[in-house]
Amino acid sequence: MGSQSAIEWTEVTWNPTTGCDRISAGCDNCYALALSKRLKAMGTPKYQNDGDPRTSGPGFGVTVHRDALELPLRWRTPRVVFVNSMSDLFHAKVPVAFVREVLDVIAATPQHTYQVLTKRSARLNKLAASLEWPSNLWIGVSVENSAQLGRVDDLRKVPAAVRFLSCEPLLGPLDDLELDGIDWVITGGESGPRARPADPEWVRGIRDRCQEADVAFFHKQWGGRTPKAGGRELDGRIWDEMPQHAAG
Repeated sequence: MGSQSAIEWTEVTWNPTTGCDRISAGCDNCYALALSKRLKAMGTPKYQNDGDPRTSGPGFGVTVHRDALELPLRWRTPRVVFVNSMSDLFHAKVPVAFVREVLDVIAATPQHTYQVLTKRSARLNKLAASLEWPSNLWIGVSVENSAQLGRVDDLRKVPAAVRFLSCEPLLGPLDDLELDGIDWVITGGESGPRARPADPEWVRGIRDRCQEADVAFFHKQWGGRTPKAGGRELDGRIWDEMPQHAAG
């Protein structure tokens, strides 16, 4: 079944693929890689394929799970679904045909809202014209520091109903962030034993840009040893705005 999620901006996770490879600074302390290692040791079937130890790890080899495709078809009540919390749908090792199968399931279940987040914005952009984009699919890219702002430019070219940014773990200021064509921005500090702290001024800068551009802003966490260690408040309030497409 899809798993109930503790992630504040979604409801459940659905993993038709698992596994990934680290490609940028935001991946250094990847929670999914660490979790996959534990799941492999527990004997969980979906996490027995190992990845390259230089970029991946035990149980974290990219694997497609065709048997998981039918799960959303069985959910009776509408849900907000984070797709591939344990992978990246636009990883080069995920066949285009399988990406299309995932999007077909999304299109066949319009009662649900799906959120896909990728760091592989170049492949996303390359495939965009050849894919059908259901109106209940939100597409986002991770932008952890200014070195990854090019991902935002790639995202702008994708004809998705909602385009969003996940600036988590936020590792530096995004002073040159442009928000035209973007509907939603999430910020968050890193969590875990090696968490790198997020400067509140970095978050304020993004929030202020969102307010100027009338873009929904969601501050997920400050992070720390655990995801909830630092709380969620920014300047005395919780920022949990959602894109207007989600209204109702």
